[in-house]
Amino acid sequence: ISEMIAKAKGGFHETGASAILWGSVVAICGLVNFAEEQWHFDIGFDIWMLTLAAFIPQAVILMRERKQKRVVTHMEAAMNAIWTVYAISIFALVFYFNTATYATDRLLATEGVKLMQTKNGVISEFHYFVPSQSSLFLILYAIPTLATGLARKFKAMTFGALLCYAFFIISCFTPSSFDMLLNGLAGIFNWLIPGLLLRNRFYQQKRGVHV
Repeated sequence: ISEMIAKAKGGFHETGASAILWGSVVAICGLVNFAEEQWHFDIGFDIWMLTLAAFIPQAVILMRERKQKRVVTHMEAAMNAIWTVYAISIFALVFYFNTATYATDRLLATEGVKLMQTKNGVISEFHYFVPSQSSLFLILYAIPTLATGLARKFKAMTFGALLCYAFFIISCFTPSSFDMLLNGLAGIFNWLIPGLLLRNRFYQQKRGVHV
């Protein structure tokens, strides 16, 4: 019985590995993208492609944690559901951003409408785009983190999520390049720092269980 209680307590706090992974990836992508736009250079590929590559180590982390975990509490099951919905929502938002422009152009074309723009006295075709895409990501970043922070009474995640909402408000009044900076900072405060704190707490609990 004591062993089962110890395992359940150990499972209450996650290892923090996933938060560290995604916090690092989003921070690197956001800060590098900001630097590219701010100082006008190109690294040769879309830095945000790293988020796709990150799913490989994420799968490894999940498999290892499932092998080590013997007790899954109702709280953990609820948290897993929230983060699963979050992942699906991220894919849905990316899909929307990549299809809305072409779908709108096609729908306008079927009605015989073509948008035009004038820039420096030159008239050219205008293509619809979703403004301030990064602002929407900032909202989505905060949702599962705030839910986790409030449910588990983990102040670092609650603070990170609230800061993310503050970044969202700021992003509504800043150029897209600074939106990338805010995304990078969101990765640091929303996931990376809480993940490091969770990792430290996980090792402390692990040492306590084996004492």
